[in-house]
Amino acid sequence: MAADAGRGISPGAFGMEEHFPVVVLTGFLGSGKTTLLSRFLQHPSTSNTAVIVNELGDVGLDHLLVHSPVDERVLLDNGCLCCTLRGDLSATLQELVARRIMGDIPPFERVVIETTGTADPVPIVQTLVEDEDVRPFFRLDGVVSVIDTLNGEQQLDHHFQSVKQIAVADRVLLTKPDLVNETTLKRLADRIGRLNPGVAMDVVMHGALDPARLLGNGPGTPAGRGTDVVSWLGEPACEAIARARAASGACDHAMGEGGHAHHHHGDAIRTFSIRRAIRVHPAGLKLWLDLLSVYQGPSLLRVKGLINVEERPVLINVVQHACHPPRTLDGWPDEDRDSRIVFITHGLERVRLETTLEALTFVPAARSGQRLIDRANYRRFTDILEQFRGAGSA
Repeated sequence: MAADAGRGISPGAFGMEEHFPVVVLTGFLGSGKTTLLSRFLQHPSTSNTAVIVNELGDVGLDHLLVHSPVDERVLLDNGCLCCTLRGDLSATLQELVARRIMGDIPPFERVVIETTGTADPVPIVQTLVEDEDVRPFFRLDGVVSVIDTLNGEQQLDHHFQSVKQIAVADRVLLTKPDLVNETTLKRLADRIGRLNPGVAMDVVMHGALDPARLLGNGPGTPAGRGTDVVSWLGEPACEAIARARAASGACDHAMGEGGHAHHHHGDAIRTFSIRRAIRVHPAGLKLWLDLLSVYQGPSLLRVKGLINVEERPVLINVVQHACHPPRTLDGWPDEDRDSRIVFITHGLERVRLETTLEALTFVPAARSGQRLIDRANYRRFTDILEQFRGAGSA
């Protein structure tokens, strides 16, 4: 398919009222993603789902298979379609839309992307959020991360990709609970809660999960749903973690033989929330998000926030360099009008990010006569830029 097939075309041109929701299913090797996906596809409510996997042979679909064309697509008896991801995700998604329009494949309603066990989910998120050929047709419905309760702690200790998969998730599924005791399960759940405050969690046995739990977990779903925004933001959990760390005066190092601390991949993860009683101008929010992505992107695993933009509640969600378009909610979830931001960072301290918040107070100057640039306002902009540069190099 041509690389520009989706450019400038809207879903409405083909009778498609909304963007197709896309679920990113991630998790480390052996976590149980394949079992979960197979059970998901057997459920009647998941018909008309397109599934993108790296290798079709890795997914146990033999009992669901209707036919397998030579172009590495398989059609299931419940109307679901599976295809392999070979190379560029953007091209694969564009091809799905083109073939749906032409009637070559069933009219799917949603997409599930299963990553490999060691994959970084961020590039997938970035494609869905930023690719101009993908955005007209697809929207990120959420990142769901699967973790093996038996080996999860060891994986978090030694594999940063496992930490990252948890940190960017909108929902975490804990599998194989029958292989561990309650203490181990609770310890892992507590650790996940420290890495990703407020994240939704489910314990899953043999892949059995209500399909609805896999859908609608992303940053768009809280819009207009009242108090769900507060739980998605996870600010109370983040503050509880901060108080616990302050009381202990130590980070989460595991102690080995002889009392020596083992420094694991999760040790550099920082979670904290910041509040400001400010009314933000749209230009100030855009400036802050743009500069945050440029100067702090690699160290920002996740940023979630509810910002007071001229008295309207605006939801923000950033995954490293990928910044979701801010979403104005139908109404405030409660009486609180403060701007609230939750950060999950890798080796980036709170004080450095606090210095960047000056950008949120930026208000563009109104044009005066023939003058194109207001010198005082421009100086304010350059001062903010220098603050970001200083925070990025500190």
